[in-house]
Amino acid sequence: MKQLSSKLNTLVLIAAALGASTAQSQTNYPTKTITLIVPTAPGGTTDIAARMLAEPLGKALGQTIVVDNRGGASGGIAAVAVKRADPDGHTLLMQYSGYHVITPAVSKQAPQWEAKDLQAVANVLSAPQVIVARAGLPIKTMAELISYAKANPGKLTYASSGNGSLQHVTGAMIEQQAGIQMTHIPYKGTGPALQDLLGNQVDVTFGTPPPYMQHIHSGKLRALAVTGKTRLGSLPDVPTAAEAGMPKLDATSWFAVFAPAATPKPVIDKLSAEIAKLMATPAFKQKAAEQGAAADYMSPLQLSDFSKAELTRWAQVVKASKIEAD
Repeated sequence: MKQLSSKLNTLVLIAAALGASTAQSQTNYPTKTITLIVPTAPGGTTDIAARMLAEPLGKALGQTIVVDNRGGASGGIAAVAVKRADPDGHTLLMQYSGYHVITPAVSKQAPQWEAKDLQAVANVLSAPQVIVARAGLPIKTMAELISYAKANPGKLTYASSGNGSLQHVTGAMIEQQAGIQMTHIPYKGTGPALQDLLGNQVDVTFGTPPPYMQHIHSGKLRALAVTGKTRLGSLPDVPTAAEAGMPKLDATSWFAVFAPAATPKPVIDKLSAEIAKLMATPAFKQKAAEQGAAADYMSPLQLSDFSKAELTRWAQVVKASKIEAD
């Protein structure tokens, strides 16, 4: 009996020690370099959002944050890596909304990851799509794009950051609403798609403004419209899709930080609080605005509820538009 009691006491002490150790590690978080995985190649808005966050957030947390680009499989490679990572807050995902809420509705394959595998930390940026054409294309307005596409069925090519991305869906929506036919060319992220657009390998694309701004201002690309409800302050002369004759074309992207599902709440809360402080600074807000985006913080609970609603919303859009992965 005494031996049993002694063993029980030992187990209690071990459990208490483990609990204290876990609590201490959460209090001291982070204890090593943080990896922020990006589901696209460098150059797109998801990558830009990650790099806007990494250095200042690392300084606030007292640890280096390394941006790790893992494009491919419509965000699946990055999401699976975060899903399988130790849930200690040292591996995070800068998620793109198209991959998070549209890919599940588009793909017919069994998912290697689901939204429940990731825990919301904070939304960082929100931005409408900007519809851009290569400068050499004889198109200056949405009306001209539609006329050109009707006169040349299937000839007009549009680039996206991958099957199931918001660019893919935006293209399909334009085709359906305008009664035109284009050819979809998917890439492993906005960066490679942009390079081919600048190299005249594709004709148009639809994406969040940050990676396109300098090329629009330099004249290498021509902005035709933005898909938000209001014009962008950084592109005041570019009409909204509604002003350009497409009132039903409303598509906004968001870029948010997620962690493995089992990450402890104290770690999530600390991360989210530091991100909120950073995003509230005038410098961060100005940088976002200059890129044609908005600093749009959401807490873990807000982001969780919002992303669930977005899953439902975009599933309905995909079904109505009869969009399928290529």
